[in-house]
Amino acid sequence: MLKHRINTFFLFFALLLLAGLSFWVVVPFWVFVLPVLLWLIIAVAGSSVITLNYHIKAYCGNPDVTANTISLTFDDGPTPETLKVLQLLKKYNAAATFFCIGTQVEKHPEILKKIIEEGHTVGNHTYSHAAKMGFFSAEKVKQELQHANKAIYNAISKQALLFRPPFGVTNPNIAKALKATGHTVIGWNNRSLDAVIPDEDTIFNRVTQRLAPGCIILLHDTSQKTVNVLERLLVFLQQNNYKSVTVDQLLNIPAYEE
Repeated sequence: MLKHRINTFFLFFALLLLAGLSFWVVVPFWVFVLPVLLWLIIAVAGSSVITLNYHIKAYCGNPDVTANTISLTFDDGPTPETLKVLQLLKKYNAAATFFCIGTQVEKHPEILKKIIEEGHTVGNHTYSHAAKMGFFSAEKVKQELQHANKAIYNAISKQALLFRPPFGVTNPNIAKALKATGHTVIGWNNRSLDAVIPDEDTIFNRVTQRLAPGCIILLHDTSQKTVNVLERLLVFLQQNNYKSVTVDQLLNIPAYEE
């Protein structure tokens, strides 16, 4: 939020400076447009790139980790594919974090219970994962978070503290809502793009080339494609002496309310 305020401050400062200057010399209109365009570019980038921490503080990895420890995270479940993911995680002795959509939790509460039973962590990924989330009011965003937490609590009797914004998009209204709910925001620094890229080899190479101690990998437990990539990735992690732990373990933060 501070970065957005600084950006906005410099916009108004530049406009006031130009307005004052225009009393002495002729300032072309396009010169006034330049700081507005710069402000807009920075604001759009800050809203869409979660690692910039523009509107909110997001944990996107742990740079203090020196051991070969990382976190696998999965968005948009639970789905029937989650069961396949869980089988693979168990097979290769890996832990993960699942950022779950409230409506999906209501459809598959038994899968959510299985996630917890097998030693993984669950986080909030809003109730509806609406494409228009970026245009919601602060109150509506807060309701999304609260409804998702309620669905999670009804399934596993735990109040989730971890939150991942849909699409990684943030803005002042989301920041206000998070201040009210008290969630900790979890981003990523290794994005697989498995929901966009059709080729499994490309996804696998993209993740492994960006692999580093302390990184948080973003995947989706929604397709067989990702399941296929996951097994290859887990084999790769084993061969290179990497261990996957839950996000709360990687960052040493609480995952649920006491």
